[in-house]
Amino acid sequence: MIQRLTQLFPLWAILISLLGWWQPQWLVGGQPAIVPLLMLIMFGMGLSLSWQDFAQALKRPGIIGLGVLMQYALMPLIAFLLGYLLQLPAELTAGLVLVGSCPGGTASNVIAYLARANVALSVAITFASTLVAVIATPLLTWLYLGEKIPVPVTGMLMSLTQIVVIPVVIGCTLNTFLHKQLSPIRDLFPLISVAAIVLVIGIIVALNADRIGDAGLLVVAAVVLHNAMGLVSGYGIARLLRLDTITARTLAIEVGMQNSGLGVALAIKHFTPLAALPGALFSVWHNLSGSLLATVWQKKTVNSEQ
Repeated sequence: MIQRLTQLFPLWAILISLLGWWQPQWLVGGQPAIVPLLMLIMFGMGLSLSWQDFAQALKRPGIIGLGVLMQYALMPLIAFLLGYLLQLPAELTAGLVLVGSCPGGTASNVIAYLARANVALSVAITFASTLVAVIATPLLTWLYLGEKIPVPVTGMLMSLTQIVVIPVVIGCTLNTFLHKQLSPIRDLFPLISVAAIVLVIGIIVALNADRIGDAGLLVVAAVVLHNAMGLVSGYGIARLLRLDTITARTLAIEVGMQNSGLGVALAIKHFTPLAALPGALFSVWHNLSGSLLATVWQKKTVNSEQ
């Protein structure tokens, strides 16, 4: 029963997205719950990990570097090319490039967990890309858009530590010392995580309901293509380099999913509200596409050497 409810993740995500768009007032009040819900998911993620998992991830600095490199090399370039090919207005192109120039976000870690990818590697790449953002995000924004913007890396690292690192460390520590005793809770957490991320998606849709209503099909298409091309490129390049399937899944998720909330904040501060639209749509869409991808990959069990 629990597994069946978990596998229906995309259906719940779509239904609550429709609800959030139709009746946003029912969910917007949940905004303060987003961070605690994400922390709950990360705690459950920690319960599925051991310190050996992180030790193994950190023994692969080349893979972590590859993930960060692909993210910053591919996503801004794809965004810029889509803006040119689809002839988007300059402000929308700027917003799309800004999202592509942002580091990975916590959503990628959640999807990696649900997709049975390498969670420890996902967390390591997200942390590394956030550190690199202090140079990469303003540099890429200047390169593609000719704008110099400051990036609040200190605040981002503090949020990442609060939302990801601390809950994962606590969960991982408990799992190390109380593995057998926590077995019933650990078995239940995938469903708890699905319920939590579905609620987060609903709240995000509700908070952006007006922007979604104002979005034209062209900008929606650009956001969907941007995310899809990132996911496909990350997976495809990893497989071309003969990396195993689980690592390829992890890199696909890390490349294709951005810290779009940061993109929205930077767009509003340094560009215009219209430039924030791609980031707002990306926030909604990458959670939906990630949930679909996670469900597909959940059903395809692979070993770490394939």
